[in-house]
Amino acid sequence: MAEKKIDNFTTLQAFKRWLAIIVFGSNTKLGRAFDMALLWTIIISIVIFILESVPWINKAYGYYFKIMEWIIIFLFTIEYLVRIWVIKKKAGYIFSFFGIVDFLSIASFYLSLLFPGYGSLVMLRAIRLLRIFRIYQLTHYLSESAILGKAMIRSLKRITVFLSVLTVLVIILGTIMYVVESGKNGFNSIPHSIYWAIVTITTVGYGDVTPVTALGKLISSVIMMLGYAIIAIPTGIVTAELTKEREEQKFHHQKRVGECSSCGLDIYDPNANYCRNCGKPLPIEKTVLPGRQSADE
Repeated sequence: MAEKKIDNFTTLQAFKRWLAIIVFGSNTKLGRAFDMALLWTIIISIVIFILESVPWINKAYGYYFKIMEWIIIFLFTIEYLVRIWVIKKKAGYIFSFFGIVDFLSIASFYLSLLFPGYGSLVMLRAIRLLRIFRIYQLTHYLSESAILGKAMIRSLKRITVFLSVLTVLVIILGTIMYVVESGKNGFNSIPHSIYWAIVTITTVGYGDVTPVTALGKLISSVIMMLGYAIIAIPTGIVTAELTKEREEQKFHHQKRVGECSSCGLDIYDPNANYCRNCGKPLPIEKTVLPGRQSADE
């Protein structure tokens, strides 16, 4: 009797692992088929929601749309529960980015039933289309985005200084234009003039406020020319950090091992840099390439 229980337990664990590979992985035919079916279901759900907003279409096919919507939300609910069931660290998935998105895509539907005014929240399902990265094995884009994220974080201090200087600059320019235009021609107040300075220096140019005086036009021309130079500054800062981050990545050879320390998902792709579920960096065995010195040293 005890042996039978052990066999049943082992069979159940094997089934859960097989199901986890299908649900969370995309290296197998079944995994890719599951992800494709999931994406098409999401797309159909979004198309239905869009078509429901067209009065004559909704009037003619609204009943069928509702039936399809209930079927789709039922499938999404089952899928979400299965993901929680098969993963080892359940909290890791639930509170991961995709876990939260999956929950919101379901909760938004039920919330729209209780509060009809929140029906637009159903469009949160569109975020789930990010899972397309898994299907077509575009995980290198995820690693590239991680490198970009690190570069952005490292650039944060310099970008903050740049934005502070820019804020002071638009306040000064807005105040000057308020004085030059004598509080007329749309420059009715300093805050309104600052708004004009922001629109002008970013080269957006809505045209809802324009200077009339000759001096005002001259100042506007200078601000426009200055705007082109200012746009290049944050781009240069991030690009420099991005290049630096790429160089540091070249110095290391990484091997993925074990499972994700954040959500507990087994690593089904040994070449992956980041977890398919929660997006956290996977555990690695790091070795420095010959002739290179670790950037951390």
